[in-house]
Amino acid sequence: MSDLFNSTDLLGEFDRLQRQMNSLFSGFPASLRAMRSETFPSVNIGSTDDSIEIVAFAPGLDPGAIDLSIDKGLLTISGERKPPELEPGDDARVYARERFMGAFRRVIELPQHADPDTVSARYADGCLTVSVGRAEASKPRAIAVQ
Repeated sequence: MSDLFNSTDLLGEFDRLQRQMNSLFSGFPASLRAMRSETFPSVNIGSTDDSIEIVAFAPGLDPGAIDLSIDKGLLTISGERKPPELEPGDDARVYARERFMGAFRRVIELPQHADPDTVSARYADGCLTVSVGRAEASKPRAIAVQ
């Protein structure tokens, strides 16, 4: 019975178990604050018959400070979100900050049938919507049966 409750072995087993659990979950963020900054802005990507639609969720940005480019089939969204300026004499302390601040860059690989010459973008209500047209040859079409 004394072997079962040997404190050295029991604590060693708990230590080993904790190391295994840590290695198992080491790739996942523990909370929103632990996420990598490269995940900003979050994006949804979809398509219609005529275009590829990318919606980037980026509230609080100045639309003029967002840079968009397409090169070799890659759409790049970049810019910077600056922290709010504090009023003079404001002595507020920050205890937690979950909102991303700083420079960001997202690169999205476009499908081969995307037409980089037909791109439009608009920013409204904190969402950047980018519409990339499809090449004419890839658009669905009806074929008449004779």
